[in-house]
Amino acid sequence: MVVLLWAVVWSITGSECLPGGNLFGIIILFYCSIFGGKLFGLIKLPTLPPLPPLLGMLLAGFLIRNIPVVSDNVQVQHQWSSALRSIALSVILVRAGLGLDSNALKKLKGVCVRLSMGPCLVEACTSAVLAHFLMGLPWQWGFLLGFVLGAVSPAVVVPSMLLLQEGGYGVEKGVPTLLMAAGSFDDILAITGFNTCLGMAFSTGSTVFNVLKGVLEVIIGMAAGLLLGFFIRYFPSGDQDKLVWKRAFLILGLSVLAVFSSTYFGFPGSGGLCTLVMAFLAGKGWASQKAAIGSVALDTARAHGDKQLEEYGMDVLTVAFLSILITAPIGSLLIGLLGPRLLQKAERHNKDEEDEIKSTRF
Repeated sequence: MVVLLWAVVWSITGSECLPGGNLFGIIILFYCSIFGGKLFGLIKLPTLPPLPPLLGMLLAGFLIRNIPVVSDNVQVQHQWSSALRSIALSVILVRAGLGLDSNALKKLKGVCVRLSMGPCLVEACTSAVLAHFLMGLPWQWGFLLGFVLGAVSPAVVVPSMLLLQEGGYGVEKGVPTLLMAAGSFDDILAITGFNTCLGMAFSTGSTVFNVLKGVLEVIIGMAAGLLLGFFIRYFPSGDQDKLVWKRAFLILGLSVLAVFSSTYFGFPGSGGLCTLVMAFLAGKGWASQKAAIGSVALDTARAHGDKQLEEYGMDVLTVAFLSILITAPIGSLLIGLLGPRLLQKAERHNKDEEDEIKSTRF
């Protein structure tokens, strides 16, 4: 059946399913990533949680890209890879928005703002200074790299916090909600700063215009998210059949549409914020019924055909990849190790576990 399916797709797409084609590259990359993630998940160290599968996936992609014979036959064009990254970002932000606790967020809104703005701006400025003096990057490219490094990886934070939240750790004090919300707002700030610096680096308008455009992106994202969030909160109505599937289709479809259309209309920072707000409002209404900008600079430089700018873009992409490879697995490992030990477990979850043990004994 697998061979027949491949043959049917090959008969339609032709060379896309052969070595060097996009579909062939995506399939090989997918299976290698799954294999690498499963392999690292099986490695167990004494007194430590399993290694994060993300590390195996990152290494799989790194090896595929840098082994000469393999890299020549396993290729994915920029348009395809960019689309896949945008879809993945949409799914992650939807999970983050649905997982936010509105009551905890109200209590911690001040802390959330400080936790999102403070680390992002400090890290961006520090990285910009170091990049300027150590790597010789111009200031605008230094800050561009700084905002890339300052962005929190939602692929690490969101799943880890959802696992802690499901286990009841830190729920009473709203720690998972705080970190998911702060991480999401951190990304919005980083994307806005990145796009502002990107416009300055390629001289697409004045500095004042780029700053105002960043503010406008936030306003547009909030407004669109509020509108779409209230819409899918009440439509389809709760008396319909297969309600979960319809809601899932709407929220995923609208989130992907928001991310892609915001890029098309020149406001790339709006799509992520729109998705987050929309999912949060939808999840709040349904409750009673219950990281990818590093390559943009290089792609833009290649489009301009400037070799010097392309070198700067390659530096940004290389440092961004190294930061992900080093910090993402460590962060995921530390969250899984320290979360259950440092956070207080909710009494409700403790009682549920005791009842389950008693019922098992009986």
